[in-house]
Amino acid sequence: MTPTLRRQIFASLVISTIVGLLAMMAYSLSLGGIVLAEWVLLVCFAITLPWTAIGFWNAVIGFILLRTKKNAAEHVFPASAEIKGDEPITSSTAIAMCIRNEDANQVNRNLNAMIARLVASGDGDKFHVYVLSDSYFPEVIDDEEAIFAKLKRDWAGKVDVTYRRREDNPGYKAGNIRDFCERWGHNHDFMLTLDADSVMSGSSILRMVRIMQKNEKLGILQSLVVGLPSDSAFTRVFQFGMRMGMKSYTLGSAWWQADCGPYWGHNALIRIAPFTEHCHLPKIEGKGPLSGWILSHDQVEAVYMRRAGYECRVLAEEMGSYEENPPHILEFIRRDLRWCHGNMQYFNLLREPGLLPTSRIQLVLAILMFIGSPAWMLFVLVGTSAFIYPEVGVKMQGIGPGYTLFAIIMTMIFAPKIASIADVMMRKDLRKSFGGGLSVLFGSFLEIVFSMMLAPIMAIANTIFLFQLLVMRKAKGWTTQSRNAESLPILVTAKHMWPQMLFGLVGFAGVLSVGNLGVIGLLICLPVFIGPLFAVPFGITSSHVFFGKLAAKFGFWQLPEEDTPPVIIRALNLPAISVRAESNSSSEYHSPLSTQDLLDIDVDLDIVNTVSAKDMRIVA
Repeated sequence: MTPTLRRQIFASLVISTIVGLLAMMAYSLSLGGIVLAEWVLLVCFAITLPWTAIGFWNAVIGFILLRTKKNAAEHVFPASAEIKGDEPITSSTAIAMCIRNEDANQVNRNLNAMIARLVASGDGDKFHVYVLSDSYFPEVIDDEEAIFAKLKRDWAGKVDVTYRRREDNPGYKAGNIRDFCERWGHNHDFMLTLDADSVMSGSSILRMVRIMQKNEKLGILQSLVVGLPSDSAFTRVFQFGMRMGMKSYTLGSAWWQADCGPYWGHNALIRIAPFTEHCHLPKIEGKGPLSGWILSHDQVEAVYMRRAGYECRVLAEEMGSYEENPPHILEFIRRDLRWCHGNMQYFNLLREPGLLPTSRIQLVLAILMFIGSPAWMLFVLVGTSAFIYPEVGVKMQGIGPGYTLFAIIMTMIFAPKIASIADVMMRKDLRKSFGGGLSVLFGSFLEIVFSMMLAPIMAIANTIFLFQLLVMRKAKGWTTQSRNAESLPILVTAKHMWPQMLFGLVGFAGVLSVGNLGVIGLLICLPVFIGPLFAVPFGITSSHVFFGKLAAKFGFWQLPEEDTPPVIIRALNLPAISVRAESNSSSEYHSPLSTQDLLDIDVDLDIVNTVSAKDMRIVA
């Protein structure tokens, strides 16, 4: 089946779903004609539907692939199946690590582990590590210069290491990469883009290089990135939910996107020559927060690469590609707002000449991802007001159609999680790696509650930010990210999350004031307000170091990497792995590895879950 036919089928499914749901909504509101408030509900509902429908069909298609194909990832990207793993590495690859006021010791830890695994493969001389700094804090700069000079000395003669810091940082991260391409890009065939928190196993890097070598029209190869084991309760729950939802979703997405796949800005291999020639981002003209340098550069670079005739593919398999996720809700919100700001700039790029239709749709969807938040909030406010004040004029065709529509939407929203949980439960080894069937089911239930509380909190934050950005024409700066688990102070949390609490308090009181709402009505309305109402205690509790370490110790929301840590994970000496080792009978798997250990262990054992425990004991 050609990519064009796949996209036509997928578009038909999504459009028919949107039309059908809108028709159901219109029918539910049609009693006595549709008044202004009901038109508002319909428009808001329509804005939120594309991502709901796309997520649902991605999950359905992904689940079908998981259950019917021996290797679903290779089915959606056949070129990956052509690689045996013994092909010689003939290309030169730059490993480009972008940093900005980061903890240089942690960056060095990650790079040292990756370099050691590449040297262990015997192909270390085919790689050159570039630490590309945009740091401006004096103390951070001093640490970087000392630490990366030592890294260079330690690997001299095996892997070249170059440290460069820009005095000025035009273009932010995209400008950082652009500067690298113009200075050194001609010396290499490919570049592996990494963020400061990125880690990849040697075998995953080599696999991607071999795939890129064999496919000359492949411009960007994006790995499937998963979260590193964490001792933050917030991160553990979030990552567990992501892991349970992303596989079916990503496979379904890769099935129809095909050669127009995503680029997430890191943990991806890029063909340098076409990237340098065709992916130079424009500086948006004008004034205001949507002008200037493009902030969310990755999706734009992907669509430019496709415009140039090169493929962008995602390797939709868990293959040893990792990142760190935000340790608490305030950092999670900050990250989301950074993405929101960048995606809003896409309004200025929709008329770019020569973009493929699929690429334009992807830019529109990236915008709708965040525009959906104020639409959903307005839908909630108007809908709740209609319950409290009958004079608003919203009249339903009885309770049946509305409740049926609600049940359908909820099923569609949680379809990616349901599909992946079902797949995990059907696979004995995979089920065991997540802690067993009961652990998967109980952890998933708590994660769904967590997600239902988090969703309205995030929607309120995005709505306020978009109002400031698009109406007041103000934007917040991109601050340095916090990556380590820490307990949030009460006053700091309340300072940032009082709007959510106020929204929850008013909404909760309003819903309870309706005497004839009924049990089902309460079950529908109250979850929207409970999360915001308890936003501050939710943020404090989920960030508390004690609860994070407790969850890590007893394996709550366990990831497979915590059961039998891959070699690259053991090299990082993560707190979550150390805590887990205290209560794990197989603690020998969790002991940290020295640099010499990394050089001695065969690179084929990077993904520990592919070998038996006996093999692991022999090797490690």
